[in-house]
Amino acid sequence: MAKVDINTKMITLLGDPLKQSFAAQMQNCGYEAAGLNMIYFYTEVNNEHLADVVNGIRYMNFAGFAVTKPNKVKVLEYLDELDPLCEKMGASNTVVKTPEGKLVGYNTDGIGFIRSMERDGNVKIDENTYFCIGSGGAGRAMCSALAYYGAKKIYITDVFEESSKALVEDINKNFAPVAEFCPAGDFSKVKEATVVLNASGIGMGSHIGENPLPKEFISKDQFYFDACYNPAKTQFLLDAEEAGATILNGLGMSLYQGAAQIEYWTGQEPPIEAMRQKLLDIISEK
Repeated sequence: MAKVDINTKMITLLGDPLKQSFAAQMQNCGYEAAGLNMIYFYTEVNNEHLADVVNGIRYMNFAGFAVTKPNKVKVLEYLDELDPLCEKMGASNTVVKTPEGKLVGYNTDGIGFIRSMERDGNVKIDENTYFCIGSGGAGRAMCSALAYYGAKKIYITDVFEESSKALVEDINKNFAPVAEFCPAGDFSKVKEATVVLNASGIGMGSHIGENPLPKEFISKDQFYFDACYNPAKTQFLLDAEEAGATILNGLGMSLYQGAAQIEYWTGQEPPIEAMRQKLLDIISEK
C-alpha cells in the first residue's frame, strides 16, 4: 500500500458490483512504477446515489475518477465538459478534475478495445464485420470506436431493445452509417460477422457460467472477444474455443484503457509493461 499523505491525489472507481475488478491493483502498481503520489480505490455506487458521490469528489483531493457499470452513461449528467469523442459515444469511463475544479469526461474504453484487438488479436478493424451483444457503456464504446476506425458493418443486439436501437441511431448519425439493429434473441446475423463481441456482462459476477449466445450460432471461422477478463474465459469464450474459434478476453482492453487513464490524470507516459505484468500476476493467482 502506498504511503498516503496530505498531497496524495485520489482516484476512485464508481460502479456496482466491483468485486471482480482488478483495476485498483493494476493502477496502484502503475502509480508506484511511475513514482506518482496517487492512490486508487473502489466505491460501490449505482445510479441512485451517483450524483451525491460525484458532487462530493468536487470538494476532495481527487485527480479524477473512473466509471464502470452501471454508471457510464448516467455520469454524463453530472460533468461540466465532455471530450468530443466521449460526447459522440454517449458514455464516459474516465473523468479528470481540472485545477479549476471542473469535471471533464473522457472515454478510454474505445481506445483500449481497439489497441487490444489490433495488438493482441491481430484484427484489422476496417477489414471485418462485427456482431455485438450488449449496448451499455462498454458496448457503446466498443461499437463507436469500431465505426470510427472503419468497420465494414456492425450488428448490435441487447435484451434492452431501446438501448440497442439508440446506439445504432447514434453511431449512424455521429460516426458512420454502418450499424444495424438486431432484435433481442435474434442471432441470425451472427453468421454474417467475422468478429463476435460480448459486451453484455453476461458471464461475469452473478452470471458466471452463462452465455448470451446459443452455441449453435458459433463458427470456428470467427473471432470471439469478451470485454470481461475475470474470469479469464467466460462461457462465451469457452464455447467459442471448443468450436475451434480464435478468442480474446478483455484483459488487454483493460490494460490499454487503464494506461490511457493515467495519461489523462497525470499527463505522464504510463508504465504499460509494469501494469501488464501486474495483471498477468493477478490472473495466474486465480
